[in-house]
Amino acid sequence: MAAKARTTPRPSRNPDLVRGVGKYSRSKMYHKRGLWAIKAKNGGVFPLHDPKPAAEKPAEKSPKFYPADDVKKPLLNKRKPKPTKLRENITPGTVLILLAGRFMGKRVVFLKQLPSGLLLVTGPFKVNGVPLRRVNQSYVIGTSTKVDISGVNVEKFDDKYFAKEAEKKKSKGEGEFFEADKKEKKAFPEEKKEDQKTVDGALIKAIEAVPDLKAYIASRFSLKAGMKPHELVF
Repeated sequence: MAAKARTTPRPSRNPDLVRGVGKYSRSKMYHKRGLWAIKAKNGGVFPLHDPKPAAEKPAEKSPKFYPADDVKKPLLNKRKPKPTKLRENITPGTVLILLAGRFMGKRVVFLKQLPSGLLLVTGPFKVNGVPLRRVNQSYVIGTSTKVDISGVNVEKFDDKYFAKEAEKKKSKGEGEFFEADKKEKKAFPEEKKEDQKTVDGALIKAIEAVPDLKAYIASRFSLKAGMKPHELVF
């Protein structure tokens, strides 16, 4: 049978007279514990045991003290990107009205939605001066007017097509720093000019086939005195 567990605590060999002060001195306990016999048995030296294998390091605990200044840590973004949902009244060929930006108030033709969720639109450029560009659907008004764009090929246009090339920074000398040199304007790529002409050529044919549509797209939208925006039907 297994030995019963000790229920009463084992009395100390050196009971305390008062808290922290033992009854016997250090030398008295040396003889009382028989340490002299162990030392004499091993040639006057206490036996040394092999060190135990080091246990695995426990997980790092948080420090007790923190720095006075807050150290910003990047937050983990566990959100999965979802494709931007296109509004129901915006379909390929829909004429849109731009509400912000350089071409505010212009009417453009919607071609397709890019992977980033932005809309690919064009004026066309020859009609109202709006080139191929990306627009956020939050800044457009969809109209009921539509253009047949079945003959327009827009497969090659994506977000990389509109990406800007990174400019290399050059270290300026002391003289160049104070001189206000005029920056040379970069020439527009010929390839993009040809792409604009190709898209406009097919799109203008579809616009001219509908009476008064070309003049409608060329005109700029604006509100006049007495017009109520919430009552307008586009």
